[in-house]
Amino acid sequence: MTKKSKNNGKAVAKMSNGSLTFQGWRRENGRVGVRNHVIILPLDDLSNAACEAVANNIKGTMALPHAYGRLQFGEDLELHFRTLIGTGANPNVAAVVVIGIEDQWTNRVVEGIKKTGKPVTGFGIEGHGDIATIAKASYVAKQYVQWASELQREECNISELWVSTKCGESDTTTGLASCPTVGNMYDKLIPHGIYGVFGETSEITGGEHLARARAINKKVGDKWYKVWKSYQDDVIEAHKTDDLSDSQPTKGNIAGGLSTIEEKALGNLEKIGRECQYIDVLEPAEAPRKGPGLYYMDTSSAAAECVTLMAAGGYAVHTFPTGQGNVIGNPIVPVIKISGNPKTIRTMGEHIDVDVSGILRRDLTIPQAGDALIDMIVRTANGRLTAAEALGHREFVMTKLYRSA
Repeated sequence: MTKKSKNNGKAVAKMSNGSLTFQGWRRENGRVGVRNHVIILPLDDLSNAACEAVANNIKGTMALPHAYGRLQFGEDLELHFRTLIGTGANPNVAAVVVIGIEDQWTNRVVEGIKKTGKPVTGFGIEGHGDIATIAKASYVAKQYVQWASELQREECNISELWVSTKCGESDTTTGLASCPTVGNMYDKLIPHGIYGVFGETSEITGGEHLARARAINKKVGDKWYKVWKSYQDDVIEAHKTDDLSDSQPTKGNIAGGLSTIEEKALGNLEKIGRECQYIDVLEPAEAPRKGPGLYYMDTSSAAAECVTLMAAGGYAVHTFPTGQGNVIGNPIVPVIKISGNPKTIRTMGEHIDVDVSGILRRDLTIPQAGDALIDMIVRTANGRLTAAEALGHREFVMTKLYRSA
């Protein structure tokens, strides 16, 4: 059962003994999704055109074109596979058609997704050409989308939901309102058994001592610090031109009143609330393995890259606090935008799902804002399209670690 309280005239869902529920699709491996996509997944950049042709042929499917997949090696290649396999394995995906230029790497992705038990078929273009491949893949995609259309939702407990977070276009209101709203949500939902995750390794610079201290124990804290220090030394310091090379804080952050990365870091860390401790540190696109709780994922602070990696890690709903206004979406995961900036609400309101600007006016408390976000998460899980979905934002950006061979 759920209870409702009034907040500025809006009904807000509250948990009663942890029994808040939503209607989701239970997949073959037991995971629960909030969307029911059939995706056409290119192994590499050369296969984008064929995938888009299949999606054009078969309505109700969606291609995920991207820029990489040729002559990658080492950890960069492993991350590429982990991201593609994780994307297909995400519980918001019902079935997958994989197309690659050749069979071997294509089959590796197919076999990885197949471990979830969901329908997946792969096609190689070499030796067949685009036209024959598109025809065969379209036939399978048509079968998949019709099959998926008959899958039924079932009632699921909130504990079965995986919720990620990343902020973007931050300003002073982000640390005061929208990020604390996400933190309050996590403080309320993590104890009820959900999986959460935060990241943005470079953006914690200046607050690294605080992030390290929020680990569940010293071993996990030291593991986190090693990840942060490696990013700082091997990426930032090795390649910077001046401080953080004009990227942290961004021009938008500075325009919004954040003059240093330290200020940005303190706002960023508000997303993990007051009570939560993270229980493990994940590689990019890695799925959590230690059970329910809050995790840290080593990611870039670039919005589309970070959300793509978290979706590949298995997270089904994304919460995105923004100050100046970010338009990011994702093809398979609904992105819920939260803002406390009255100007952004006024000028970019079509992108915002949860308005928490009342916090700045002192007519909305952070706990009330957290309740409003929980309510929006449940509504989104039940099928409400987010602003990003309604506006057609499907940013899917692979992370590349270094030059290809």
